[in-house]
Amino acid sequence: MLDVLIIGAGAAGMSCGLVLGSANNRPYVLNKKIAIVTHQKTSHLQTALFNNVLGISPGTTGAFILESGKKQLKDLYPHITQIENEKVCEIFKSSNYFEILTNKNHYKAKIVVVAVGYTNLITINGLEDYIEPHPRTEKEKNKIWLKNTNHLVTKNLYVTGTLAGWRSQFAIASGSGAHVATDILTLWNNGKHTKVHDKITG
Repeated sequence: MLDVLIIGAGAAGMSCGLVLGSANNRPYVLNKKIAIVTHQKTSHLQTALFNNVLGISPGTTGAFILESGKKQLKDLYPHITQIENEKVCEIFKSSNYFEILTNKNHYKAKIVVVAVGYTNLITINGLEDYIEPHPRTEKEKNKIWLKNTNHLVTKNLYVTGTLAGWRSQFAIASGSGAHVATDILTLWNNGKHTKVHDKITG
C-alpha cells in the first residue's frame, strides 16, 4: 500500500515529488511510501525551450529537464520509488484507497496525484466523470481539465498542472505541483499548514 502515487513526471508531477521527498525527515512523513510513475513520452516538455524561467539557464530544453529531474529526485530522495516504463490505464476507488492499473502492474494508494497533460486523448479510465473542457484555453484546441477545487477532485484524489485547469507555463505547472505536495503534507500534519524549505546554516 502506497501513501501517495504521483502519475506523471513532467513539471507538475516532478515538483510534487521533490517537495514530498524533501520532507522525509519530518515526523509526520516518516515511513510514508511514495512513488511516481515517470512516463514522460507525451509530456509537452519534450519540445520545450526555456529562456524565460527564473533560475533556469536560458537555452535549457524541456527534454533535459525531464531527465535531470528524475536524476535529481533519485540522488536527493531515493526513498521515493520511480516507476519507469509503465503507463497508467485505470484508477478506481476501493474502500478507503485507490487501485491503479498500469499496462504491467497493479498498485494500491491512499492518495493519488494525477499530473499528466491536458490533452483530450487522455487514456486513464475512471476519470471520465471529472473531465470538462479546459477553462483557460481556446475551445478549438480541445484541451480538458479534471474539475477540481484547489486541486482536489474528490477525497484523496488530486490533480495538478495543466490538467488542473492552469495555463501551460512551466513556472505555473511547477508551482501547482508544489502546492499539491504542501496540501498533502498539511493533511499528514493534522491540518497544520505546512511547507518545506532548505536553509543555509553555519
